[in-house]
Amino acid sequence: MSAAPADLAELTEEQRALVETAEAFAAEWIAPHAVEWDRDKHFPLSVLREAAKLGMAGLYVAEEHGGTGLSRYDAVLVFEALATGCPSLAGYLSIHNMVAGMIDRHGTAEQRARYLPALCTMDEPASYCLTEPDAGSDAAALRTSAVRDGEHWVLDGVKQFISGAGTSERYLVFARTGGPGAGGITAFLVHRHALEFGPNEAKMGWNAQPTRQVVLRGVRVPDTDRLGDEGGGFRIAMGGLDGGRLNIAACSLGGARSALDRAIAHLADRRAFGEPLSGRQGLRFRVADAHTELAAARLLLHRAARAADAGEPDATRLCAMAKRLATDTGHEVADAALQLHGGYGYLAEYGIEKIVRDLRVHRILEGTNEVMRVIVSRGLMGAES
Repeated sequence: MSAAPADLAELTEEQRALVETAEAFAAEWIAPHAVEWDRDKHFPLSVLREAAKLGMAGLYVAEEHGGTGLSRYDAVLVFEALATGCPSLAGYLSIHNMVAGMIDRHGTAEQRARYLPALCTMDEPASYCLTEPDAGSDAAALRTSAVRDGEHWVLDGVKQFISGAGTSERYLVFARTGGPGAGGITAFLVHRHALEFGPNEAKMGWNAQPTRQVVLRGVRVPDTDRLGDEGGGFRIAMGGLDGGRLNIAACSLGGARSALDRAIAHLADRRAFGEPLSGRQGLRFRVADAHTELAAARLLLHRAARAADAGEPDATRLCAMAKRLATDTGHEVADAALQLHGGYGYLAEYGIEKIVRDLRVHRILEGTNEVMRVIVSRGLMGAES
């Protein structure tokens, strides 16, 4: 018995093959080592490069630039499947793909030719640098500055909570080139050698990837490494976050599905009071509810992904709705799976407590779920007066 989704009947043969490939990769390359990598805080870059050989490091990048050329809908299928192996690594791959997709969408022909081949092979992993110590949810209030100096820009500031920092080679940095507010922000591509990094943060979860501050002290960036128009950075950042929210929602579903599958197997194997736990109606109802809630969140996620692909006017609202529901549901289902394991769920070797820890941060990443509610309410009721 499995909690595998039965609501994917609408997939094409190509999409089914995509899911099967990603799930097989997660089962062979990631899942057997996930607990160990979490314990040792090991970032398995060589494994991510194996994923890149299957096209998973340039999912949104056009084939002519070395990518896979998939849709947002295709991508959420991939990320849910990968997250059954480890939500933390699937989450980093989402961030890397977000950067590569932004370069493909907003970069010049020269920038695409220069950056994308190494990103798509993951010879040069990428990180996304928007959040700052004093500008988290209020991204438009960022303080990192970029001052024009001839054909260069000089960047100064600090970025906070940057996934992959210190290991990634390329950093998409958002800095203030103009006045206050969203219109004064510009995006830049910066190489690792120009940056300084804080210590690897001690975190509750997502331990299989590093998280550090990124420090910019008088970093000189040529204007040829500016991404998009001057003052257009906030629009680039927000456009990318719609896709990031879809992906992190998918990672929550994949992690929770893995936890629920393990709980179902545990209930079948474990006996109490003379019978398998799987025969107890109260536990069966809890499994049924968890599976139903994951299926409902998945349907909303797929609807939002299709809206993003089609450029529908309410796509941002739908992406926020899907991110809020899937990340809340995913964490709740993983926690229920831990409870269904009893004391065994609390042991690291079973891998359930790791999933619970990993999925908790998804309710904060890519905009907190409180911010998702702000986005949804604005779409329905307008801005607060």
